[in-house]
Amino acid sequence: MRNILALGGAFCAGYLFLFYRELAQRPGLPTQMDVIVAICGILFILEATRRALGPPLMVVAIIFLLYVFLGDKAPEVVSWKGASFNKAMSHFYLTTEGVFGIALGVSTSMVFLFVLFGSLLEKAGAGNYFIRVAFALMGHMRGGPAKAAVVSSGMTGLVSGSAIANVVTTGTFTIPLMKKVGFPAEKAGAVEVASSTNGQLTPPIMGAVAFLMVEYVGITYVEVIKHAALPALISYVALVYIVHLEAVKADLKGLPRRSPPNFVRSLGMFLATFIGLAVLCVVSYYGLGWMKGAFGGLTPWIAAVIVAAAYVGLVKYATRFPKLDTSFEIVELPEPGPTIKAGLYYLLPVFVLVWCLTVERLSPGLSAFWATVFMLFILLTQKPLKDLFHETGETVATGLRHGVADMLEGMISGARNMIGIGVATAAAGMVVGTVTLTGVGLVMAEFVEFISGGYVLLMLFFTAILSLILGMGLPTTANYIVVSSLMAPVIATVGAEQGLIVPLIAVHMFVFYFGILADDTPPVAMAAFAAAAISGGDPIRTGLQGFAYDIRTAILPFLFIFNTELLMIGVETWYHLLITIITAVTAMLLFAAATQGFFIARCKAWEVVALLLVAFTLFRPGYWMDQMIPPLVEAPATNLYEVAGSLPENAQIRVRVLGVDFDEKQVDKTVMLPVGAAGDGKSRLSQAAGLELREEEGKLVIDMVQFGGAADKQGLGELDTGEIANVIMASDRPAKQWLYIPALLLLALVIILQRGRKRKLEAVTA
Repeated sequence: MRNILALGGAFCAGYLFLFYRELAQRPGLPTQMDVIVAICGILFILEATRRALGPPLMVVAIIFLLYVFLGDKAPEVVSWKGASFNKAMSHFYLTTEGVFGIALGVSTSMVFLFVLFGSLLEKAGAGNYFIRVAFALMGHMRGGPAKAAVVSSGMTGLVSGSAIANVVTTGTFTIPLMKKVGFPAEKAGAVEVASSTNGQLTPPIMGAVAFLMVEYVGITYVEVIKHAALPALISYVALVYIVHLEAVKADLKGLPRRSPPNFVRSLGMFLATFIGLAVLCVVSYYGLGWMKGAFGGLTPWIAAVIVAAAYVGLVKYATRFPKLDTSFEIVELPEPGPTIKAGLYYLLPVFVLVWCLTVERLSPGLSAFWATVFMLFILLTQKPLKDLFHETGETVATGLRHGVADMLEGMISGARNMIGIGVATAAAGMVVGTVTLTGVGLVMAEFVEFISGGYVLLMLFFTAILSLILGMGLPTTANYIVVSSLMAPVIATVGAEQGLIVPLIAVHMFVFYFGILADDTPPVAMAAFAAAAISGGDPIRTGLQGFAYDIRTAILPFLFIFNTELLMIGVETWYHLLITIITAVTAMLLFAAATQGFFIARCKAWEVVALLLVAFTLFRPGYWMDQMIPPLVEAPATNLYEVAGSLPENAQIRVRVLGVDFDEKQVDKTVMLPVGAAGDGKSRLSQAAGLELREEEGKLVIDMVQFGGAADKQGLGELDTGEIANVIMASDRPAKQWLYIPALLLLALVIILQRGRKRKLEAVTA
């Protein structure tokens, strides 16, 4: 039966390729054979979804399919006339609007290569290396195994992109050790759950969503990584701090070291590592950059020889140190120096990937291809090379056989890991196809806008709840596709109407974050169930505790919607970037301390409020400035061209538009229009925004809206008559960063009082 299903599914998937010429000659006119193949293909996808991911996503897809045919029987608010069977099947299966849409295209062209790269890296031993390094560096600290769990899960998340995979991979090591140093079973599991769910936030893979954002938002992959980097960093730093506070409250210790600590040696090792990495980055960037100018097209070949030589040298260097232990139990902490040096060559494929993405500016798929090719080379050669350097005592031929076996197992593992993502994106394509065919997205958007009263904050709250609910049954990737398709344009539009510039990437990141948090949100919480199976704790309590740890992650999306500097949008100078990073990290640490009720000492109620107030001010100082001085002022419409001409290149102008649409409804909306390159205001609006105006009785009346232009996308093309009511500009006010001063003074007061209380407590206990 399985073979029959496999052959049937393969034929249905290949039908579009085998008969693409015939299909191209009859678009929108499917034959009976086309419809039969489409029906079978959709049924195969639904069954594959059930087998790979369980019933929830399959049920969601079926509900949307039924809505297509039974739309006239749906409640009036979402009712529609319905579609014919042939039209629906053609739309879902024979066009790029349904199953074979953007999501499945991205997963096959880019995501698979990254998943394969991660599987090969894990098979080569890099996952074990990351875990051992994390324990070697942090295992001796208070609650050291928990801190190591956070770091190792973050490092594993760089390549795995799956919360549950992170839990079962790193949790096998970390959860028993956390229990060993005193963490209760539920808290040990919760730390691993929180660490692993946040692993999906960490670039470069981000659970395959990073590549979908490239297509949906229309920005480059490097820009997606840039926007995601700072939130991921502060989220992980805060989780390490939460673990530290838990350890301090319970007076937990770390694991014993093999040798007593030596400050001078530790400082020297840190400086040597830091300087070594800095020198490596400088030599790589400027050295290969010089080669590119000197050798032109030969540079990749020369660079490949250099990387291969570095690989052989690092493998030989690794044989000087003991092999990394692969057992599930860490009784005694490994030495940091030998542990780090025993696997440095594992960093080379990651270096190749980052180099191709950021310096060579290759496409994500091509970058992953070359990194994967290098990873295959490592799998084939690392054991023969170690045999050659007399580490194992076996022959080179034996090592080569083992290498071939490892390579094949890694490729099989990569293919299996891709199944869930592939069927999830295909099934989610049916939901997206329903949205594009029926227009239900616009109806739902209007409904959400209605119940939220047009308030962006309330709309964000409803979107977060929707993402959490859907995320309990859908994989993160499918959840992101569904919710972003429905809600992202609405939030951006409503925000603009309220004078808030909400970049589309911020909305997509918002949806993505809450889709991830569903993995540790009871009652489903698949990651929590996986962690509880290892820890022996209660899965619901583990999920609740994990969500409590993840509150810091839940507030981040709300913050970067209103303060896009957290996504490094509008950060133009190095000192601005430095201030943004320092204040964001500090704010998140203070928020973590407030939610834990412990800072330097146990917090009193007013101190918790004070810490939350300081954290909010550091995150969003503009809020208090808005209360004192309005952020926007209105200027007459006659100043439009003057204001547009004075704006910097690629800026946006905010205008209020009054008019009547073709249904004779009154329209009063605020829109954001791009002004493009420098020039006079009239030409900038015409060329960049696609908006032509004429003066009529002292008013600026909309004369023409270019089809598909920025003004048309903002809804101005839907107006029968319209005029510019006024221009809305940013007011001239002091820099919002001045409000950091009172916040830091309040923080200083809390620190002074808590230090005094801690000294008194220590004196009493002594």
